[in-house]
Amino acid sequence: MKQILYKNTKISYSDTGKGTAVVLLHGFLENKNMWSEFISDFSKKNRVITIDLLGHGETECLGYIHSMEDNADVVHEVLSHLRIRKAVIVGHSMGGYVALAFAELYPDTLKAFVLLNSTSRADSEERKINRDRAVKAVKQNYANFIRLSIGNLFSEDNREKLTVEIEKVKTEALKTPLQGIVASLEGMKTRKDREVLLHLTSYPKVLLIGEKDPVLNYNETKEQIESTNVQLITFPDGHMSHIENKNELKKTLLNFFKTI
Repeated sequence: MKQILYKNTKISYSDTGKGTAVVLLHGFLENKNMWSEFISDFSKKNRVITIDLLGHGETECLGYIHSMEDNADVVHEVLSHLRIRKAVIVGHSMGGYVALAFAELYPDTLKAFVLLNSTSRADSEERKINRDRAVKAVKQNYANFIRLSIGNLFSEDNREKLTVEIEKVKTEALKTPLQGIVASLEGMKTRKDREVLLHLTSYPKVLLIGEKDPVLNYNETKEQIESTNVQLITFPDGHMSHIENKNELKKTLLNFFKTI
């Protein structure tokens, strides 16, 4: 794993392969290891960069709030360090929010993006209240918060079938420091609505969502791309498509990269 310093904060990333640059961004309570089973296939024809976002994995915390813009700046800093002018970004969940912030801040650096189990919309008032509750819950009982949070990301059908995989995700999530969790919850709560980017940008875009996603309402998420050039891909399971529909996701993304 490689590191750079950004604002006196260690940022951890990996860089594998040659070709079109593809940046893979993890979600909340995840880290770059979520992509480990994808890198060997993706890097055969692409240069694959994975980045630990602020307060996750081996990247340090920057402050008490990690905004999506802060994370987008981190991604841009890594790409600048690697002298990459243009990249495709795939963002899972919170990583999708970061991809959208990046698209707004650095449009000339973006070749295409994939929102994976993510949304362009800001938090609803109800969701903001839930973020505040989550902050209290994680401060009260860190391990319990993580266990419950991770289990609830999978479709109900898969919670028993994928117990081994779910335990692995929990183990990785437990590496996330308390400050990183709280700073990300605050950053997601205050993020901007960026639905306009789905309508007004011309580069290739994909929205990939799960029909039984317990976190994002399928029909509401789908509404965002009506009358746009965004390609919709639906998988039959939950919020964790990289685990619940791993092989289909791998094929889908490889096919998409070929078209860029």
